[in-house]
This record gives sequence, C-alpha cells and structure tokens, in this order.
Amino acid sequence: MSEAPPLLSVRDLKVHFELAGDSPWPWAPPRVLKAVDGVSFDIFPGETLGVVGESGCGKSTLARAMLKLIPATSGSILWNGQEMLGASPELWQGLRKNVQMIFQDPLASLNPRMTVGQIIAEPLRTHFPQMSRQEVMQKVRAMMLKVGLTEAQINRYPHEFSGGQCQRIGIARALVLEPKLIICDEPVSALDVSIQAQIINLLMELQAQMGLALVFIAHDLAVVKHISQRVMVMYLGRAMELAAKEAIYQNPGHPYTQALLSAIPLPDPRLERNKTVALLHGDLPSPINPPSGCSFRTRCPKAIVACAQHIPELRPLGAMTQVACDLA
Repeated sequence: MSEAPPLLSVRDLKVHFELAGDSPWPWAPPRVLKAVDGVSFDIFPGETLGVVGESGCGKSTLARAMLKLIPATSGSILWNGQEMLGASPELWQGLRKNVQMIFQDPLASLNPRMTVGQIIAEPLRTHFPQMSRQEVMQKVRAMMLKVGLTEAQINRYPHEFSGGQCQRIGIARALVLEPKLIICDEPVSALDVSIQAQIINLLMELQAQMGLALVFIAHDLAVVKHISQRVMVMYLGRAMELAAKEAIYQNPGHPYTQALLSAIPLPDPRLERNKTVALLHGDLPSPINPPSGCSFRTRCPKAIVACAQHIPELRPLGAMTQVACDLA
C-alpha cells in the first residue's frame, strides 16, 4: 500500500432506494432496496483497485455514487481530504476534472450524432472554455494517437467503429482532461476476449505514462488479477474482503472469495480436472429483503447460527487482508 495520503477515501457509503408504490398496503412504509450498504475503502495515487462480485452486488451503483451520478444516502467521500458528499455543484465540477469514468457499453456511452473529434473535445469545452479551437483539436488528435486511433478517423461517427474502437474513444474522452483517477465500470465485459486483452494492456500503458489511479470493476477475477494491485470483493452491497492481489489469490480468507476463485478455469487440463470447486447453492438474495446478520450466510458452506445474529465488519486478517467474516 502506498505511503502517500489517499486520493479518494470512501467511508461507510450507503445507497438506498425507496420503492414507492411497492408496499402491499397504502399505510405501510415503502420498502427499501439497499444497493450499497456501508462500503469503505481508499484509493492511492497510481494504484489500481479491482472491484469484483456477482451481478446485482452493487458494483456499478458504488461507482456512480462516487461521482454523484446517483445520490448517496449517507456516508463520506473524501477527495484529497475534502468532504464531497454534501459539496456544492461548483466543487463537484472541479472534482470531475480529476475523476473520470469509462462505461460498460462503449457504443451506448457515445453520442451517435457527434463525430469522434466532437466527443473527445466535449470535456475540454466544458471544463476549459477559454481554450481556443486550435488548442482543443491539438489535444484531441494527440489523445487519439495515444489510445490507438488515427487522425483520419476524427470526423467519423461512433456507428462506423467496432466495439473495441468505441471503447478506445471512450478512454480518450475520459483521459483528455488528464485526470488523476479513472473509474472503469466493467469496460471490457461487452468485448471479445482478444479485444479485452488489448484494452486492458492499453489502460495499463496509459496508467504508467500518466500516473493514473484506477478503480477497475469486473466480473472476471482473472482480468482483475492482471491489472490490479488490491482487490475488493462485494456481495449484496457490502465488502466481503479487501486485500492485496497476492494475498487474495494465494490465500483467500472469505468463503465467498474462495468460491469465486475456485470457478476460474485453469489452462492445464489435468489441474482443471482434479481441482476442487466450491459451488455456491441458491440464488443471490434480494437486496430488498437481505438475510439477517451476514448477507452471505444463506449460501455459505461454513455458516453457523451466530452468523445470523450480527453483520460482520471488515477486520484485519494478516498484514495485507481485511475480511468481513467471524469464522475466517
């Protein structure tokens, strides 16, 4: 972990949604969907934090709440030590120059009526209106070359590009402001495997060149292992484990992490045939009506009666691991 102070600190962040009109009786209080339910972590300069978990565990909601694209219910978001959760729109405008986002669906995140040059230039025109057209286009062309596009493509529209090329456009748009932190919300899940590798390698190269910090959200633990220094495992809106990459892949502490890692296919057929797979039984519980106590207990092979009595918090387990499990 870096000795420098964190760029971004998230403390006990909660994002709850009231489901209006969903109650069975008119006088009953509205039910609450707990999409993110008390997540805490730090992001340090130049590092990559991988965030993994099943669909519906709150990864994308967490990412959007960090940028106030959706409102957080409670908690704390500190940027360089400054509280941002209740900050003014002017403070958030300044923050967004330093924190950008790459979205999951590359084509859907691009305006189909704008050319590539206009898409990449839009953040510059928003945050630096004093820049001349010549300066803007110079930066746009330089960024296109940096992400593997050509200047000849500057006047084309998104539908003329492949999925991988559209994601490169999205990366260029996010990086043209030279931010300090990029939040990558499953940026390769919609791409072919070979294109995934190209995009991940591109992000790693740009990170080294520009000194970026990354929050990399994904389902694939193998992808996260390739790009991350630390990994946070989420389940039903809570962090189950937060650890250095080496610790979490060599000696996972939480039963949920163990199950996810056992599902990764091995390239050696003999090892793949003989490995023990920790299968999870049942479906992901509803975040509207989560289990009491530990949210993972209904699918955990090690669960005991005490697991239903209180919600475990992240606690140290060794030098580089924090685990939300009393039995770890």
